[in-house]
Amino acid sequence: MTSLRNPNTPEAIAPLREFAMRFSSTPRGARLARRLVCHRLDEWGYGYDSPLNETLTLITAELASNAVRHGRVPGRDFAVRLAEYPDALRIEVSDTRTERMPPAALPRPAADAASGRGLLLVAALADGWGTSPHSAAPGKTVWAECRPR
Repeated sequence: MTSLRNPNTPEAIAPLREFAMRFSSTPRGARLARRLVCHRLDEWGYGYDSPLNETLTLITAELASNAVRHGRVPGRDFAVRLAEYPDALRIEVSDTRTERMPPAALPRPAADAASGRGLLLVAALADGWGTSPHSAAPGKTVWAECRPR
């Protein structure tokens, strides 16, 4: 888990652009998060069929579905933040369930397992990813960063 910037300290560089929104902790909320991130990336000049848009859209889908499946607290939303920096794009998905942190070492699922590959995909596709527990409130943020190629 490497980061292009330290997620636990105030960022030295302000994002060039930013999009943030809360979503219901439902499959519909996860789907909407994925679609809006994809659309926002297109508006920022990363076309729908560009490799960076496709990669960040897939990462958003995985992180948002994990927030719904593993981080859901009844009556609480999850949040998505997309930020563009001079050297990278960063996606953050935050939920309110602190005790369900992703493992530091990702286990490999059985070959016939129906799930368990989402964070392995994130780790393979992102230039950096990790988790940050919230200090002032319950919950965590799972983030991923990708550099334009």
